[in-house]
Amino acid sequence: MSELIRRAVLLGLLIRFARSDDPFLTDPPDYIKECKIADKNFVNCSTQSIQQLFDKLNDGIPGLTSIKSFDPFHLNRIRISQGNSNAINLKVELANIKIFGFGHTKVIESLVFKKDYSWKTTFTLPVMKLQGDYSLFGRILLIPLNGRGQVFLDADNMTVTMHTKTRLYSKGGFTFYNVTNCRVDFKMDGLKSYFSNLFNGNKQLEDSTNKFFNDNWRMLADALYTVITQTIEDILLDVLKKIFHFIPANYFVSDIPTPEQLYGKTKPKPK
Repeated sequence: MSELIRRAVLLGLLIRFARSDDPFLTDPPDYIKECKIADKNFVNCSTQSIQQLFDKLNDGIPGLTSIKSFDPFHLNRIRISQGNSNAINLKVELANIKIFGFGHTKVIESLVFKKDYSWKTTFTLPVMKLQGDYSLFGRILLIPLNGRGQVFLDADNMTVTMHTKTRLYSKGGFTFYNVTNCRVDFKMDGLKSYFSNLFNGNKQLEDSTNKFFNDNWRMLADALYTVITQTIEDILLDVLKKIFHFIPANYFVSDIPTPEQLYGKTKPKPK
């Protein structure tokens, strides 16, 4: 037993050491615009900086190997139960998901709040495409749904508002963002969809249902709102955590306080 305890303690120390030794940028990169939150032009400056960051993600950020691909982005699995109403009651599972379109992100506004250094970022995705395997059970309006197959979603001109919570922490003499939560709202101008094998091989019923979904895309967008928001949130939370553990917050907000200055003596730890 003592040997097991010794190994567990050693493993814990190794994990802590590896975490504290994670590589990060020690010089400001040329693809980020440094901004002062005290300046009246901060919002415009921050908007440009975040746009430059999204643009750089297309090529890959040098030294940040944990983000394998940004466009397309890959997710393993999403499970959602939505609705308990007469209109919508769905259980959806998506797997082997690919999402295309984040490489064309256009940042409209990037706000940083002095109180807690959380963010509100608004951006557009001219096109967002999702493809993967689906399992669907439930109903939309009067349509009973029960099928497994492939799904293709093509959203047109999405506007996304991202609300991001952070905690500041110190590493190597710099202040970093620890992104703890990401919540999004969105609207879109259109949604094309296709679900294969919706009714276990009944091609006529499958085709008529897919046509109904496309003719009534707003209804389908409402039914899949939770699925789409969770997909976007999972992507952004994963990407933002990795970016902001690698790039000091000082390079985005040059006059950002230290954790001690913002919170007092307690130093929040990154998760």
